[in-house]
Amino acid sequence: MWPVAMLPEALPSENAVAAEAPGAAYLASIKSKRLTAVSINVELLREKSVRPNLLALAANVKPAAQGDAEAQATLCGAMLWASFAAPGAIPQVFDSICRSHLGLDCDLAQIQADSAPLPDGFWQQFQETLNGPEGGYDATSITVAVASLSPSLDDSYAELSEAAALAHSGSDNAQHKSVPPMISLSGLAEFPDGSLARELLSMWVDNGFDPEVLDRDAIGLAGLSPAMRYLNTRILQMHDTWHLVAGYQTTSLHEMAISAFQLAQFGHNYSAMFLTTVCSMSHLKQPMGFPLLLQNLAEAWVHGCEMPDFMAIEWEQDWHLKIEDVRAKHGIEPFSGAFPADLLEQLSQAS
Repeated sequence: MWPVAMLPEALPSENAVAAEAPGAAYLASIKSKRLTAVSINVELLREKSVRPNLLALAANVKPAAQGDAEAQATLCGAMLWASFAAPGAIPQVFDSICRSHLGLDCDLAQIQADSAPLPDGFWQQFQETLNGPEGGYDATSITVAVASLSPSLDDSYAELSEAAALAHSGSDNAQHKSVPPMISLSGLAEFPDGSLARELLSMWVDNGFDPEVLDRDAIGLAGLSPAMRYLNTRILQMHDTWHLVAGYQTTSLHEMAISAFQLAQFGHNYSAMFLTTVCSMSHLKQPMGFPLLLQNLAEAWVHGCEMPDFMAIEWEQDWHLKIEDVRAKHGIEPFSGAFPADLLEQLSQAS
C-alpha cells in the first residue's frame, strides 16, 4: 500500500519492547494512554528550517536519538528545508542524518543546492497537517494531507524538483522515458503460481488494495515536468512490487521504511515530505518514539543506497520469475531492520 502509515496513538510499558532494541528506554517511558489532540506550534521548526551545516547537523543526531528536544528540532528543521525548499539537497541532508545515526562514514561537504523560500501559507498548512483530524490519520488521509502541502510551496519549487530528479543517478534518465500504462490484473493472472506477477496480484486482491492507490489522472501527474511525471507514475505503479522484492511488509513501520528506501533510490521528494512530516509529528507529539523512527529511517535509507537502481529495472520482464529468482538476478537483498515489522501494531494493541 503506497506509501504511508502512522505511529500508534500511544506506546506501551517497558515489557512490550526488548531492552536491547534501539530507543527502547524512550519507548518504555511513554505511558499507555490515548494522546489527545494538541495545538502544534511550529515556530521552533520554522527557525530551524534553514540551510544546515552538515557537520553541525551530524553532531545533533546522537543527542536527538537520546531524546534531546532541541536536537530533534534541528534534524526536523533540516529535513523540512530540504524536503519543501531545496529538493536538490535531499540526498545530502538525509544521508548525513542516517549514516551518522548508524555510525557510518558520510560526506559532510557544504550543501550547494539551490533553494526556494518557504511561504507563510506553507507553514499555516503544515501546522494544520501536524494537528491532523480529530480521529487521527489513516493511510489514505495522511497521503492526501502530505500531497496537499505541495500547492502551498513557492512557485520555483517545481523547477528545483525537476532539476533534482535529473541530477539523481537513480532516476535513470527519467525525462526520456514514456509514461507506463496501468498494470492489467487479468494480465498478472496469466502468469504461473508463485511468480512475482501472481504474488503481486494476490497482495492486491487479498488485501483489497488499489493497484495505484491514487488515480494518476485525478492527482495531475500528466501535468508534471517530464522527469517528475515519469518518476511519480512509476513509483505509484511499482511501489507494491518493490514491497515484495525488497522485503518490506505492509505494516506501519515498513511503510515508513520503504519511503526511506525510495528516497535513497530516487530522491523522491514526496517520500521526503512524508518522512519529514512523520518525524515532525513524533518530535512534537511523541518525542519518545523519535529514536525508533530515526533507526527505521536510517536502516532503510542505507538499504536503498546499497541496492541496485530499481528505476533501471524493467520489472514487467520479470513477472514470470519467483521473487527469490528476481532478487538473485539483480543482486537484491531483502530489508532486515532492527525491529519486528509489526512492532507499531503490537504497541498499538498493547496500549
